[in-house]
Amino acid sequence: METSAIASLATSLSNSRVQQTAELAVFKKAVDLQAEGALQLLQALPPLPTLSSSGGVAGQIINVKA
Repeated sequence: METSAIASLATSLSNSRVQQTAELAVFKKAVDLQAEGALQLLQALPPLPTLSSSGGVAGQIINVKA
């Protein structure tokens, strides 16, 4: 193998590593942004009503005639 071919291969491998590192950084940023958006959506949900132990009917009646 010629030295110029070896140098070209080394440069190509180095460029591939740089590109992969950049792609991974962009991917991680996208995942972080999606997680942040999902968290905001979850926080925007109203709280669930709590069942009271004194006469609450929520969750105790099942509609079997759907």
